[in-house]
Amino acid sequence: MNAMAPVTPVILSGGAGTRLWPMSREQYPKQLLPLSSANSMIQETALRFANRSGFAAPMILTGDALRFHAAEQMRLAGIDDATIVLEPTARNTAPAVAAAAFLLAETDPDAVMLVMPSDHVITDQAAFDAVLNTVVPAARAGYLVTFGITPTAPATGYGYIRQGQELGDFPGVHKVANFTEKPNTERAQAFLATGDYVWNSGMFLFTAGAFLAELQRLAPAIHDAVSQTVRQRKVDLDFVRLDRDTFVGAPSISIDYAVMERTDRAVTIGCDIGWTDVGCWSELWEIGDKDNNGNVVQGDVLTQDVKNSYLRSEGPLLGAVGVEDLVVVATEDAVLVIDKDRSQDVKLLVEQMRSQSRSQLATHPQVHRPWGFYQSIRNGERYQVKLLSVKPGAKLSLQKHYHRAEHWIVVQGTAIVTNGETTQIVRENESTYIPACTVHRLENPGRIPLHLIEVQSGSYLGEDDIVRLEDTYGRN
Repeated sequence: MNAMAPVTPVILSGGAGTRLWPMSREQYPKQLLPLSSANSMIQETALRFANRSGFAAPMILTGDALRFHAAEQMRLAGIDDATIVLEPTARNTAPAVAAAAFLLAETDPDAVMLVMPSDHVITDQAAFDAVLNTVVPAARAGYLVTFGITPTAPATGYGYIRQGQELGDFPGVHKVANFTEKPNTERAQAFLATGDYVWNSGMFLFTAGAFLAELQRLAPAIHDAVSQTVRQRKVDLDFVRLDRDTFVGAPSISIDYAVMERTDRAVTIGCDIGWTDVGCWSELWEIGDKDNNGNVVQGDVLTQDVKNSYLRSEGPLLGAVGVEDLVVVATEDAVLVIDKDRSQDVKLLVEQMRSQSRSQLATHPQVHRPWGFYQSIRNGERYQVKLLSVKPGAKLSLQKHYHRAEHWIVVQGTAIVTNGETTQIVRENESTYIPACTVHRLENPGRIPLHLIEVQSGSYLGEDDIVRLEDTYGRN
């Protein structure tokens, strides 16, 4: 990268990733999970450019429900300067990118923004850096760059871009001739035969000012609504909260439809950067490390005479004998078995779960909160047992429950417990009892995680039986 103003990575993190169920859930989607490496996908995306010359701190756009998850993911990755922007509702990618552009343009209309989804895998960082060195000057010259991926097969799951005339001043960068939605196999084969087509990666590079100018010309309703949204934003703890009333007025449309397919400033470059849009389990099999039988195996898994399969366990022992071309994924509360070639059809199961209001679609047994997590161990008639883990220095809200009492047993660390009018220290192997309707709070004053067993008893044990009177995280 050159010595000019740094490029800002803009990371879009709003998807649900339901085709990667049962690991990806609505309230803890795939970008928060370590699917392709030891880091989560959003961490991998941010870490590509963290603390590197030529790049500014990342800007992350996500939903309100994922705000604390995104912040925690950045903290764990050692990135403490990310700007996290909260979309009040999902309005697709054009309004999200517009919000980022308006925020950057306030200080520098010529700020270059590198827009990336949070759930893509790029394995050849050196090749990506070389591509960026080629296209950043084109973006500074006012072009809107979309990254094309050199196709390796007649894939029908991606959109295609036909490359037009090469720009004389920027070798390797071509005008976009046209975009094509996901083709059938025959048409995709014809595209590859011409040598003119690349896959549409969904990654973009442009200056904030150039994008906003085209947005105002081609999609003024989005431009005007988001402009007002950004002006009326508020700062909430460490988050930038966009104004809800004006944001919902922005049409819900992708950046491709709103701008890129209509502008005459769109250019593209073919990339061979080890890119994968991880949208389903078969794609994780494609990029995974395979054994001698073509299997990708993760977790506690035993196999016998298994070939070309993706086998993953997030808890229980998984055994497989005499099968091939399968995806089997086991979590603590669900198991998926599907033909590898039908990985996209997980969406059919998702539709069934949604129609039946299945909890396994939305949440994991381990539910993350800004103070730590809780995990259900056992549910029964009028009782529930949970494990609570509270981060060092964190505390739950000051709260009460109308329909349940709680028994807390500390198994690691030290707790400060507010119980009605009293405050007490509860140490390992000690316990306390919170009657129903009693105002209470749990706090970890120590330097190690606080683990305790919570036994709830009462006529109603739902999570909505909670009255927050005071909350460090602004949830009351």
